[in-house]
Amino acid sequence: MQGFLFYIWVYISFMNRFDRITAILIQLQSKRVVKAQDLADRFGISLRTVYRDIRSIEEAGVPVYGEAGIGYSLVEGYRLPPVMFTREEAMAFLTAEKLMAKFTDNNLTEHFSSAMFKVRAVLRGTEKDMVETLEDNIIVMERKGDVLPPGNILDVLLKAIADKKAIKLVYRAFGNEENSERLVEPIGIFHEHNNWYTIAWCHLRESYRQFRADRMISAQLTGISQQERTSLKEYYKQDKEARAAFPLQKAVIRVHREATKYMQEQKHYFGFVSERVDGDYVEMTFLSMSMEEGLARWFLMFADKCEVVEPQELKDAIAQLLEKIVQRHPLQNEIASSGGL
Repeated sequence: MQGFLFYIWVYISFMNRFDRITAILIQLQSKRVVKAQDLADRFGISLRTVYRDIRSIEEAGVPVYGEAGIGYSLVEGYRLPPVMFTREEAMAFLTAEKLMAKFTDNNLTEHFSSAMFKVRAVLRGTEKDMVETLEDNIIVMERKGDVLPPGNILDVLLKAIADKKAIKLVYRAFGNEENSERLVEPIGIFHEHNNWYTIAWCHLRESYRQFRADRMISAQLTGISQQERTSLKEYYKQDKEARAAFPLQKAVIRVHREATKYMQEQKHYFGFVSERVDGDYVEMTFLSMSMEEGLARWFLMFADKCEVVEPQELKDAIAQLLEKIVQRHPLQNEIASSGGL
């Protein structure tokens, strides 16, 4: 019995290594250069195991080029045959297709749909049947507040980022009734607060600026090459370091559990850190950069179900806002003077 279990263990170990080596091959083909440490981190193995797997790939006749301190790459022109997708990967692609249709512009949706036909073409029969079965059973509902970029805006931005080209942008800033023309160099895009944004070097302002995609009237790719700019990842790292110079203020509020369900999505916009259930109440902790304008105004939406635990500055900011509200509404003023509030 022990001998049988030993052979089973050897077989499983062999299959695990075979699957890992296949995955390493796929990763080598997906990037120009892959670092050994990246492979070790992804598969949870040691660098020694990575080196052994790479030797096995080379012994199998795959032309792998390695350079110390740089990484591994496949010799230019070498291509692996099409790889079969697993059942789980096919489901992930199908789900992504549904999301793309709801959260990107028309051009990107069409490109992804075209890619999906190629994915479906290499699926096994059982996976194809599974995808067809799930097709009508995955629906991404539109949420209130979601805004899609007009036309092919995202497509143009991505091409500009990939080809390192500038774009001519016609933009209407928030609160501005007139359009402005800009020459900008996009370094990346991101989705936040139900909108798509790009960070770009603006030639007009001579600095990095954030542009919201749905406020772009038009975006035209130019032949003008971008200057050497930072990456989006590095930009956010620098931005985070700059923000660190401004101290965050801690705030704690107690919210009746009836109101918490209406606060779940927006609380993260105001520096939400943690929460603790205390009977019929939930105690929420925030670290905020805009205590008076941001957190205080948001608090007023649920003020009848909440109370401020700390700090006093937040209580004062809310009181000042309430005074302004009373001053702007004469009827409320009369009620207040008669003792109704």
